[in-house]
Amino acid sequence: MAASAAADRFAAPAAADRIVIENCAIATVDADDTEYASGHVVLAGHRIEAVGAGRAPEDLENVVRRIDATGHLVTPGLVNTHHHFYQWLTRGLATDHNLFDWLVALYPTWARLDEPMAHAAAQGSLAMMARGGVTTAADHHYIHPRGAGDLSGAIVRAARDMGVRFTLARGSMDRGESDGGLPPDFAVESLDDALAATEATVREHHDPSFDAMTQVAVAPCSPFSVSTELMRQGAELARRLGVRLHTHGSETVEEEKYCHELFGMGPTDYFESTGWLGEDVWMAHCVHMNDSDIAAFARTGTGVAHCPSSNARLAAGIARVPDLLAAGVPVGLGVDGTASNESGELHTELRNALLINRLGAHREAALNARRALRLGTHGGARVLGRAAETGSLEAGKLADLVLWRMDTLAHSSITDPVTALVLGAPAPVTASFVNGRQIVEDGRLLTVDEDAVARSTRDEARRLARIAAQD
Repeated sequence: MAASAAADRFAAPAAADRIVIENCAIATVDADDTEYASGHVVLAGHRIEAVGAGRAPEDLENVVRRIDATGHLVTPGLVNTHHHFYQWLTRGLATDHNLFDWLVALYPTWARLDEPMAHAAAQGSLAMMARGGVTTAADHHYIHPRGAGDLSGAIVRAARDMGVRFTLARGSMDRGESDGGLPPDFAVESLDDALAATEATVREHHDPSFDAMTQVAVAPCSPFSVSTELMRQGAELARRLGVRLHTHGSETVEEEKYCHELFGMGPTDYFESTGWLGEDVWMAHCVHMNDSDIAAFARTGTGVAHCPSSNARLAAGIARVPDLLAAGVPVGLGVDGTASNESGELHTELRNALLINRLGAHREAALNARRALRLGTHGGARVLGRAAETGSLEAGKLADLVLWRMDTLAHSSITDPVTALVLGAPAPVTASFVNGRQIVEDGRLLTVDEDAVARSTRDEARRLARIAAQD
């Protein structure tokens, strides 16, 4: 494709311009799970104008493009609710460790992160997700070494250039090794510095509008790397600024033990005591939860980012996703950092969520293909507080959607396209749209040079390894 043609293809559409996608199977993931064996979607500017059966009306005005999507399934774009982009530079290390040992092994390297590394890692993480159908992503970035530069700005810039809808969970840690925490002291912030920098990040980058491409959440890292005062004041700051709250919770049995020893209560009770349960909160992992914990999340509307591959990689356990869903807890899917999920892809988490949860108490009744797809789309949008804008294909919602090719060798003999998408091999992405702008075509990114990103991430990973080896 010529450069000018490519620029036209992924330029933001004018408000009146229409793109028509038709002759495709559609899974809307709306409240009724409406599906069409052969239907159409009409995009008008950055919104979905219509979704329905059969072909689109022929007399639509200002149609700038008509896509014959025969052989495809169209779904909402995937929503990744938990990630650590910086970990793209440390994949494949400490592969046989549990969470605490893994953190101890990797924190000294992560503590040498700087701005160019953060930007390259964010590009790599976003590129891998976007080419696999992710249209909205959240990054929990809590490593802020002294003198490292503007890490938040570097990450936001990478997401903006990639064209992915983005939530930066501006993380923080103020409990270093000398205070009984796991990270080196020079990789943590003081309480006041963490709060001030988080507020500055919200004020600079958070967009509260309906079609926002960048939002910011307040996100102290975890109970074992953050003081109680940072948790409490972080919650107060988020609510004063009107943004969401995010942290890790109930990930391992060691964390459960740690909370009881340090705080005299389990993680969920500790979170509630510091103001960290509510409809504006989502937690990553939530593997080790009892019935009382689940009831507290349901009562308060606290969301969960389920990360099945990372939970398995770190031998953390199987989250009680069927029980969380039955109680009404909002649940979405997360890649988690690529130092504990080296593939870095969310579409594989649809399959892994279904399979891993069937190893639990509910067995074959745990999840089915459509519930898995809902976790990765509408469920994720709900967890990020954006279900009114994205996560399903409905008129008036933002034009975030994916065309999955289902007529190749990998999927053509599976009659049901949703089953094919979830249980089959990773499906090729023919096109992915975010805010009405196409960012992927035939599995390749249109917004950045993938080969250049690969070179940059390789170089920065090697530079990080050299610097860490000098300590």
